[in-house]
Amino acid sequence: MPDEPKTLDPAARPATTTVSAATTTPPGAAVAGDSPARGRTQRWTLGLVTVGLVLAALNLRPAITSLGALLEEVSAGLHMSGTVAGVLTSVPPLCFAVFGITAPRLARRFGPAAVVCAGMAAIFTGLILRPFAGGTVGFLAASALALMGIAVSNVLMPVIVKRYFPDRIGSMTGLYSMALALGTSTAAAATVPMTAALGGDWRIGLGVWAAIAALAVLPWLPLVRDRDRAATTTRATTAATPTAAPRITRSRTAWALGCYFGLQATGAYITMGWMPQIFRDAGVPASTAGVLLAVTMVMGVPLAFVIPRLATRMKNQGPIVVALGLCGLAGYTGLFLAPAAGAWVWALLLGVSNCSFPLALTMIGMRSRTGAGVVRLSAFAQSVGYLISIPGPLLVGVLYQHSGGWGLPIALMGGLMVPQMIVGTLAGRDRTVEDES
Repeated sequence: MPDEPKTLDPAARPATTTVSAATTTPPGAAVAGDSPARGRTQRWTLGLVTVGLVLAALNLRPAITSLGALLEEVSAGLHMSGTVAGVLTSVPPLCFAVFGITAPRLARRFGPAAVVCAGMAAIFTGLILRPFAGGTVGFLAASALALMGIAVSNVLMPVIVKRYFPDRIGSMTGLYSMALALGTSTAAAATVPMTAALGGDWRIGLGVWAAIAALAVLPWLPLVRDRDRAATTTRATTAATPTAAPRITRSRTAWALGCYFGLQATGAYITMGWMPQIFRDAGVPASTAGVLLAVTMVMGVPLAFVIPRLATRMKNQGPIVVALGLCGLAGYTGLFLAPAAGAWVWALLLGVSNCSFPLALTMIGMRSRTGAGVVRLSAFAQSVGYLISIPGPLLVGVLYQHSGGWGLPIALMGGLMVPQMIVGTLAGRDRTVEDES
C-alpha cells in the first residue's frame, strides 16, 4: 500500500453533505493563493509539531519502565506484597483504557494539540509528585495522574500524524515510535545507575524523569491556538461520514485491531513491569537486569522507524504480524528454559516482538479513510486493547507469588503470542472500518 491515506470514494459520499476545502486541507498542505508568509508559517507549524511529537513520545513510557527497574526497591519501601505489586503493574493499562476513551471528546472540544499539551503537563505533575507521596495510595494516585496524561496522548498521536502529515503516515509514525522506544529504553537502562549516583534513594531516581516531561510541554503551547481549526476539521469530517461514528463497534476490523492492540500491550506491560525481576531472580545483577530491559526496549528504536514504513507499502500486514509473534514465542521459550544463560538473546528477541506496538499504531492510521475516523478508531482500539491487557500483569504477579517461580507466568506470556498472531493477521487485511460500518 502506498504511503498516502486512502481517499473517500465519491460514490460513497452522502450527496447532501459538502465539505469546504478550507476545512479539509491539512495544515501543512499548499493551497492556491498561498503567500510566502503563509508558507513559512505552515513550515514552522509542521516543524513545531514534529518536535512536539518527538518530545511527547519520549515521555510516554519512562513513568512505567523507570518503575519496573526499581520495582523491588519501591515494593520494599512501600511494603507491597507480590499481589499488590502486580496491581501496580496493571495500573498503566487500566488508566489507558479509562482515560483514553475521553480523548476524542476532548479533542473535538479543545483540539488535539491542546489536549496533548495538557497531557504532557499531567505527566510532569504526576512524576514530580509520585516519589514523595506518602504510602501506596498516594503513590498510585500520583501515578494515575501521569498515566492519565499518557493515555490521552497515546490516543491522539495517530490523530496528530493523520491531521498534520496525511501523506507521510508511515514515516511520521515511525519517527515518534522510534522516540517512544528511545525514551522507554533510556529510562529502563539509566534509572538504576542514576539512582545509585544520586545517593541510592529510589524516590529521587523516579522523580528525575519529571524534567523531560516539563520540556515536552513547551512545543505544544503555541499549537494550542490551533484548536478552533482542529475542531472545525473534525466536525466537518464527521459530518461527511455520518454513518461511521455510531457503528464502529460493528466493524470486525476494529475489533480485531482492538484485540491485537490488547494482546501486544499485555506482553509489553508484563515485560516492562516484570522482566527485570525475572532476570534478578535468575541471578542476574540488578544493574544488568535494567540494561537487559533497555536492550529489549532499544530494539524498537530502529525497528519502530522501519516497520511502519514497510507496513504502509504492503496491502496486508499479516506477514509482519506473524514474524514479530514468532520472535516473541522464541524469546519466551528461551526465558523459560535458560533465563540467565541466554539472557541477551531473549532480550533481543522480545525487543523485536515488542515492535508490534508501532505496527498497531500504523494500522490504526491505515484502517480508516478520514481524520475523524482515525480519532474514533484510535480511541476504540486502544481503549478495548488496554482493557484486555489489564489482567495480564496482575495475573503474572499472582502466579509468581503462589507458584514460587517464573515457570507458569512465562508459559502464560508465550501462550498469548498465538492468539496475538491470529487477530493481528485479521486486523492487517486491506480494508477500512468505513467499508464495514
